[in-house]
Amino acid sequence: MSATRGEDEEALPLPASLEINPLTLFDIAKSEGRPLYAAAPMVRYSKLAFRETVAQYGVDLCWTPMILAKEFNRSLFARDSDFTISPTSPPTIAQFGCNSPLELSRATTLIAPYVNGVDINCGCPQSWACAETLGAALMHKRELVASMVSSAKVALSSSGLQDRKTVSVKIRVHKDLRDTVDFVKTVEAAGVDFITIHGRLRSTRSSAPVDLDAIKTVASHCTVPTLSNGDVFTLSDAHEHVRATDVDGVMSARGILENPGLFSTYMQGENCTWEVVETFMNKVVKAPLPFKLVVHHLSEMVGSDRGQRGKTLLTKEERNKLMECKSFVEVIDLLDEYRGGEGLRRI
Repeated sequence: MSATRGEDEEALPLPASLEINPLTLFDIAKSEGRPLYAAAPMVRYSKLAFRETVAQYGVDLCWTPMILAKEFNRSLFARDSDFTISPTSPPTIAQFGCNSPLELSRATTLIAPYVNGVDINCGCPQSWACAETLGAALMHKRELVASMVSSAKVALSSSGLQDRKTVSVKIRVHKDLRDTVDFVKTVEAAGVDFITIHGRLRSTRSSAPVDLDAIKTVASHCTVPTLSNGDVFTLSDAHEHVRATDVDGVMSARGILENPGLFSTYMQGENCTWEVVETFMNKVVKAPLPFKLVVHHLSEMVGSDRGQRGKTLLTKEERNKLMECKSFVEVIDLLDEYRGGEGLRRI
């Protein structure tokens, strides 16, 4: 894997962001009197163009979508489709779905030169993942997770990257928080560098409010940096998470999908803006995404109204026309028309 132009062309330079240890980003955020801002791993959505977009609007650390370590190790096609970078890639954590220390060690060795750290998914509640002893199913296998943390740390050390890259876990909470506290203490003993806490049970629907008290309880027992995840839809939500939980960072998923500028301090708004849409479209031109995925991203951005002001970038009728587009050119023409003036900026 590398940042490449094509089979017969020279490799592009690796991003300078690879020199940044994620723990340093926590320190920088703290020195600025704020939490670290993170973009969550989202199936399909957390691809390069989206990661570069959110990084332009205040995100310190981005996650990839969950990558199945076993497939990643065995298939060049899987590696090329699951993970891409560019010379302008932001600090990135590669998240793996894995239940084998050996598989995670191999995956870490393969991807470590191209990311800032690796993360173990212990939070995905989907039934297929849990049936394969992945995601949230691992919350009941803390010794296995600790063994995977140790194996990834050894892999980094063997590559001479132990001081530059991190190993982290993203978890949900148990009904009995004592089990979650035991879990975090076990993975800390194995050498985990930081922990993201999603304040819901595996069985809790995303429509139910996140449990900030649970996050605070678990975070209070952690000695490594922690991030809070769940129901971060605005910058004020992020600040409330920190106030209520005393975490070191805040991660957004659905909120940042709707508004990639969520963590921007200068935009001072709760809804996505045309500027953000323009930035995303320009990133897509340079780091292409599947056409349907681009349209899905745009539908989230132009239909968001978290500010509850009854005002979105596009009306429902206009959004329906967007969904009917058959090509990237059609999408650009439509957005140019709705943007007004000279249309979307070309950067």
